[in-house]
Amino acid sequence: MDQLIEFAGNNPILSAVWAGLVVALVYSYIAGALSKVKELSTHEATILMNKEDAYVLDIRPAAEYKKGHILGAKQLKPELINQGDFKSLENSKDKPIVVVCAMGMNAKKTANAMIKAGFPNVSVLKGGMNAWQGASLPVSK
Repeated sequence: MDQLIEFAGNNPILSAVWAGLVVALVYSYIAGALSKVKELSTHEATILMNKEDAYVLDIRPAAEYKKGHILGAKQLKPELINQGDFKSLENSKDKPIVVVCAMGMNAKKTANAMIKAGFPNVSVLKGGMNAWQGASLPVSK
């Protein structure tokens, strides 16, 4: 313990960086556990799509969507997402919705906006289309 205190005293910048990383790591675990948005693996998403007829919402740009998307996925234009306009999805409000983006980063923001708009069952595909294609699952062009 004395060596740890001595190291921290001799290397304050390294110690501060290390403490910051620990705090960031703890925060990410806590934020993920408390989030209303559930992250689904490709396996869980496939089961949800097959058993509960989940609606797959692809939020990638049109060019990426046309290159390849999950079978049956519908695309929502980025300008509608930015405005929080989910009126076109009202018919699917009672179904589970899986939001998909390229890597799973942008989908959480959209899923949170959908929950605030009154969609009760919204999930995110963890890893996005990269994970889907990495698992060699079918893609429609």
